[in-house]
Amino acid sequence: MKKLLLLVLGVSAFSLASKAQDTVKTTSDAPLVISGSADVYYKYDFSGHPNIPTSFASDQNSFSIGMFDLAAKKKVGKASFLGEISFGPRGQEQSLPTGPSGQYYHIQNLNVSYDVTDNFNLAGGYFGTFVGYEVISPVGNFNYSTSYLFTAGPFQNAGVKATYTFSPAASLMVGIFNDQWNVYSTNVVTSGGTSIGKINTFGAQLMVAPVKGWTAYVNLLTGPTSGTIVDLTTAYQITDAFKLGLNAADKTGKGAANYKGAALYPQLAVSKAVTFGLRGEYFKQDVTGGTDITALTLTANIKSGPLTFIPEVRLDGGKDKIFTDKDGAPTKTASQFLLAAVYAF
Repeated sequence: MKKLLLLVLGVSAFSLASKAQDTVKTTSDAPLVISGSADVYYKYDFSGHPNIPTSFASDQNSFSIGMFDLAAKKKVGKASFLGEISFGPRGQEQSLPTGPSGQYYHIQNLNVSYDVTDNFNLAGGYFGTFVGYEVISPVGNFNYSTSYLFTAGPFQNAGVKATYTFSPAASLMVGIFNDQWNVYSTNVVTSGGTSIGKINTFGAQLMVAPVKGWTAYVNLLTGPTSGTIVDLTTAYQITDAFKLGLNAADKTGKGAANYKGAALYPQLAVSKAVTFGLRGEYFKQDVTGGTDITALTLTANIKSGPLTFIPEVRLDGGKDKIFTDKDGAPTKTASQFLLAAVYAF
């Protein structure tokens, strides 16, 4: 499969080179599009200490920062690029945490793409992962705190991918990626002073849009280093006011810890400025000793132009005593309150 995909990508690259001369536009013909966000938050865990082991927003009883995110993209003719960097705990903790020299590079996305035809696109570089419902940037999420499914899965993948759009209602992406999640290079392992990192992860995404307002993605990411994920992500705007989202995933194999779970995301807009949402999640992961976890997160989005205020209450419960109470004793439950402000531009 990998050899066949490499052959297809190679032929497509040759076609790309032969057609590049047809592009007569210059870089001044298209604007450089800049976007980004800034976010801050306050969080209080009712145990008196950090207690819920998901990504980001872990500071206890503190006015804290999330991240400053800055993205630039441009398209000239058939060619385009995307570069995105972030600064702050929310971005730095998961954006390229370890390079060959062990440095932080703050990179969320860095990739280029080319439209071979109107329906066929080739892209290569470092991508925010296509797996899962939630993303690193708070602008892309309704809830400010993240799910267990998000924390356990990949954040980024480096590689090349090809996407064919059959129609507005269906597309297919296939790609090959480096062996390790969340870093731009293959896993640096040495044998007698020689790097033996590999490009050995296959990924695919099938998108279907059965009816207006409903989009579903079936995702696959598999490789011997990080394991195999089968993931379903779907959202349906049932009415103008009511939206329902779903994420379900199963991770098996070696490498990153195995897990399974599902999260449901009902959201109700009560006005143009105010929307209420609930994330209900079931999660089971090997690193928690195999215990089941349920998490209920009640969130509101209150918008004023580009600024969104996000008050949130979260209640997590485990089948076993995986949390701690005010005295540090094991307990089955944890709860927290959070207030965040996210500015998008």
